[in-house]
Amino acid sequence: MADNETTENKRKRLIFRSDHRGTKEMDLILGSFAREHVPEFSEDELAQYDEILQENDPNLYNWLTGKENAPANIVSPVFEKLQRHKLA
Repeated sequence: MADNETTENKRKRLIFRSDHRGTKEMDLILGSFAREHVPEFSEDELAQYDEILQENDPNLYNWLTGKENAPANIVSPVFEKLQRHKLA
């Protein structure tokens, strides 16, 4: 991410990356979550979500489905919202 990236461009980038993960399951989970929540996220929430998107799909899927515990650096209010979203 560029240091001079505007908030609007960051939102667009995060939504695009959420929809284009590489696995269909994560495209569906993250894409629907991003379209619903990213437009309203604060700068801090955008940073938390950006960090989540740095993780690979198998790990994210396992954390979201409860097969494995997420590491402490990933657990955040945004991650918890994402966990609730996938269960909805």
